[in-house]
Amino acid sequence: MSESTYEIYAVKYAHHDRPARDNFLGGDPHETNMPLDYFVWAIVGQERSFVVDTGFDAEMGAKRGRQITQPPAAGLKALGLEPEAVEDVIVTHMHYDHAGNHALFPQARYHLQDREMAYCTGRCMCHQALTHAYEPADVSVMIHRLFEGRVRFHDGASQVAPGISVHLVGGHTNGLQVVRVRTRRGWVVLASDASHLYANIEQQRPFPVVYNVGDMLEGYQKVRELADSEAHVIPGHDPAVLSRFPAARPGLEDWVVRLDADPIGG
Repeated sequence: MSESTYEIYAVKYAHHDRPARDNFLGGDPHETNMPLDYFVWAIVGQERSFVVDTGFDAEMGAKRGRQITQPPAAGLKALGLEPEAVEDVIVTHMHYDHAGNHALFPQARYHLQDREMAYCTGRCMCHQALTHAYEPADVSVMIHRLFEGRVRFHDGASQVAPGISVHLVGGHTNGLQVVRVRTRRGWVVLASDASHLYANIEQQRPFPVVYNVGDMLEGYQKVRELADSEAHVIPGHDPAVLSRFPAARPGLEDWVVRLDADPIGG
């Protein structure tokens, strides 16, 4: 592994059963269960490691009706990453399931799009249809980090480190960013909620929690262009990620999988 090539891991921390109709704008004709899994991601390099998103805790899971399967910290520690030592956290957007666990990374600087902070503290938050996925405490804590000198803002496309860049996509929120990472198998894109499920991007069917539908649809194309292939695009909530990629090591099946490895079955 070269200095600017990274390993990437998806760490599942929660699960939510829901009908397929809840995952597509305009619903879905199939009366089937189409669950969501919840992930944080670890980008591990020779010199530096990064965490992408921070998840939520058991209290928030109970409030939101989501089941914690393993706390995010447990999955990171299984990879040898101690949260107290993490220096950089990339927050794709400020929704409750991506920006919680406030005390988990006490030394980290947080990477966020300018537009996301403006969005979640601005006039759009006057509308319940847009606020329901945000938690005021998450936003407040990020503002405190800002005044502590622990937030780095990005405006559009920006390099975080050699081999790692963030890219403004919007759509799901006004300031959603995706993360592009150089790996041994090429450029992988952690799409986060630019595409919750493989079906959203593959079938061009938007997820119903959305700020701008046009930006969400354009985001699918942008994500494809950033990745080396569709197999290099990692959606934010699809349980199939756990079956498409190998476990980080024996004993971590269905929990922590390695995304820089070749997908199972080719």
